[in-house]
Amino acid sequence: MGTNEKISTFAAFCELITEYALINEDFVLLTTDEVTETEPFERLPQEKFIRTGSRAENALMRAAGLAIAGKKPWLVGRVAELVGRGYAHIREAIALPKLPVRIAALNGGLSCAHEGASVQLLEDLALMRTIPNMNVFIPSDRAALKGIINRNENTEMPFYMRLGCTPAPILDDSYGESFRLGGARILRGGTGVTICACGIMVGEALLAAEQLERQNISAEVIDCYSLKPFPESVLLSSVRRTGCCVVAEEHSNIGGLFGAAAECLGRTYPVPLRCVAVEDQFVNSGTPEELREYYGLTWKEIADASAQAWALRRR
Repeated sequence: MGTNEKISTFAAFCELITEYALINEDFVLLTTDEVTETEPFERLPQEKFIRTGSRAENALMRAAGLAIAGKKPWLVGRVAELVGRGYAHIREAIALPKLPVRIAALNGGLSCAHEGASVQLLEDLALMRTIPNMNVFIPSDRAALKGIINRNENTEMPFYMRLGCTPAPILDDSYGESFRLGGARILRGGTGVTICACGIMVGEALLAAEQLERQNISAEVIDCYSLKPFPESVLLSSVRRTGCCVVAEEHSNIGGLFGAAAECLGRTYPVPLRCVAVEDQFVNSGTPEELREYYGLTWKEIADASAQAWALRRR
């Protein structure tokens, strides 16, 4: 693990994006009407921040118009409104013409769990993965987020990035791999089982790896910050060493990181595969910590799944 400092990916985004805005001439940031945490953005030059005061559908169309005019807009909104209500606009007005709109979706996963099932859109990554021309990212910490922002400065393709509001540890990236489109970072090397995780579950995966070490199971932990394009070469290289894989994500078990990993391995190198995610259901209300415990999204479930996969590993 890295330092004891914790910061949510949304808080880190507010910090980093204001720095990024000042050195990028074509930058402009928009927010939808449901985003109330705008104080950090109000420090931007007036021409670089637009509080649209409108619903996601209209804000997406404004972002598309700015992209056509030569800007590289960032649109900040909540997952449930952007993906839930705005899916058709993202697909037809942004992805189809390949406009360089960057969508930063807040309250991803269970981080707004107290607000109820209607705003907990746990299928967002699956929906965004299905849209042609759309890249999909889910940073686990400030370092991953900074890499994603900086490395995609010159891309002309749209992308979707899920941000959480739950404080998470800043992870140790001792391998020092450069962040890139279709990349991943190996945070811990191992030879017994591959744990492929994303977002807040990366920290849980590292805790699980520590527990597995006490059981003489060597776990390799991959932070899969790029879901689309998917880092197939990184995953395949790892499972050829370990012979099995566990996927951990704060998402539905359909179509997200588990779907991407299963597609990759099933096509190229089948191995025992286990998933730690939310079953196909709407979720209850509660604190994020309560619901992660309730739905089995902790290091304990990752360690158990890893031990099961390890026992069946391809040799």
